[in-house]
Amino acid sequence: MKVTRIVPLHVVDRIEPVLPFWCEAMGFSVVVEVPHDDAKGFVLLARDGEEIMLQTAASVRADLGDLEPFPTSLLYVNVASLDEVLAALPPGTKPVVGPRKTFYGADEVFVRDPAGTLVGFAQHTE
Repeated sequence: MKVTRIVPLHVVDRIEPVLPFWCEAMGFSVVVEVPHDDAKGFVLLARDGEEIMLQTAASVRADLGDLEPFPTSLLYVNVASLDEVLAALPPGTKPVVGPRKTFYGADEVFVRDPAGTLVGFAQHTE
C-alpha cells in the first residue's frame, strides 16, 4: 500500500473564529473553501507545501453521520489504491463510513484505529 499524503483534519464549532490564528498568525492561506448552511463548513489551508483541514462539527455530521464517539480530529490519508487498504485492514476492522464515492472525486473509507482515532483513507481520481 502506497501512502501519498496525510493531512490532519480538525473539527471545530465554527471556522471563522479559527482562521485568524491559522492565516494571520501562522501564515497559512485558504486554498479550498466549502460552505455549509450560512457559513464556512470546510477549509483547506496550505503553507510551504503542508496542509491542514478545518471542518465544522455540523458539516462532519452531515457528511459522516452521528459517529460515537464524535471525533474532534481525524487523519485523512491519501493512498494510491483503496483496494489495497481494504485488503490490509486487520481482521475485525469494519468501516465506520463507506466505502463511498464523493462529490470531490475521491473513493473513501473511514475506520477507527485501535486507539479510537478516526482515519479516512482516500483514493483520488484525476
